Amino acid sequence: MSVPAPGAERRRGGARHDAPAAPGLAARRVAGALLQGVLDDGRTLDDLLTETADFAVLAPRDRAFARLLVGTALRRLGQIDAALGAFLDRPLPARGAGARTLLQIGAAQILFLGTPAYAAVANAVALAGETNATRPYKGLINAVLRKLDGAGRPLLDRQDAARLNTPDWLWRSWAEAYGEPTAHAIVSAHLNEPPLDLTLRPDADPTEWATRLQAQILPTGTLRCAPGGRIEDLAGFDRGAWWVQDAAAALPARLIPSPSKRLVFDLCAAPGGKTAQLAAAGAEVIAVDRVESRLDRLRENLARLSLSAECVAADAAEWRPARRADAILLDAPCSATGTLRRHPDVARRKRAADLTPLIAAQDRLLSAATRLLTPGGVLVYCVCSLQPEEGPARIAALLARNQGFRRLPVRPAEIGDRPEFINEDGDLRTLPSHLAGCGGLDGFYACRLIGD
Repeated sequence: MSVPAPGAERRRGGARHDAPAAPGLAARRVAGALLQGVLDDGRTLDDLLTETADFAVLAPRDRAFARLLVGTALRRLGQIDAALGAFLDRPLPARGAGARTLLQIGAAQILFLGTPAYAAVANAVALAGETNATRPYKGLINAVLRKLDGAGRPLLDRQDAARLNTPDWLWRSWAEAYGEPTAHAIVSAHLNEPPLDLTLRPDADPTEWATRLQAQILPTGTLRCAPGGRIEDLAGFDRGAWWVQDAAAALPARLIPSPSKRLVFDLCAAPGGKTAQLAAAGAEVIAVDRVESRLDRLRENLARLSLSAECVAADAAEWRPARRADAILLDAPCSATGTLRRHPDVARRKRAADLTPLIAAQDRLLSAATRLLTPGGVLVYCVCSLQPEEGPARIAALLARNQGFRRLPVRPAEIGDRPEFINEDGDLRTLPSHLAGCGGLDGFYACRLIGD
């Protein structure tokens, strides 16, 4: 449900883009710093966009271009590096990290953004001249990018774009879990920036708001809008008619049966889209999250929507409430590999080894959640991950050690009559390649359990 800070723009969609007219050198400088922050420092792009002062002071047009540029470079990094490698005699040394970033930023403009080559080259060379670390590479940057302009397109035509842009560990995992054709469809869906999805309040008229927002009504009820422009300027923002939430992320809360007037715990609740869904459906919601600042944002969004929930800053695995819940929604911390459409930096920051502590945390949270339910209560566990270790394997482990719970299978009617979103165990499993004709979905897994 999170909303960008005032002044933030939604990015434009599509695999190839026309850059804003004459974007400034400052936008490219910031994009390079953002890209280096992700690749070399392991920072999240969202954090960098929030904390980078030079990004905040850019003109709106340049801010939009910087976001587009770094996002494109991250989505297409495998293709970009392969194309650049064709014109480099040897890999750049560690001290050439800044030059590498300038080459990647320049290549993204030439190959994917439709930027005139002379502008991309001239700006990359100008930026190289600004620091002692990159100045020795000015000639190399100029030569490689000019060659890329002439021969880059034929190189792209011979590439397997989806495979090149996916780290090996992710490709192997998805090919094993879903089969190679589906894995290829998943990674192909990651190459384009996603549309903007909105969840309406239950009392809102979808047809009316689809007309006002020039949006498409998805089978699941989500409104899907074309990207571009400021979210705060959209009709209905000020009156709290909707909130931003990927169509797949809106499904797990629907698996809570008859939430009205029932006590529901939303564990690991921030940023709060699912909290809003449950509150809007009439539930008494207690939203729990470890980070107070994340709860502050959740409270702000609930206030905009004129919805209420009790917010508790606590580790959900250690929290001991005075009452037990009728239902629990546990959106566990995970690798977030299902969100690469919206967060392309995830593919460059995560490693297979990162799953081990996350799995341990998921097991702790699941075990704790089972102790917070009334007899016969419902537990919905979900993760925005495509990794089977974080989804079905966690439920199998829970059921093996706790005989007091059983699956309550998802029915197509609960999720927009989309049986393809339900796996063989009766659990929700969306893939980025689902609804591909209208922009895809985030990858989500959800399992509904009921206690004896």
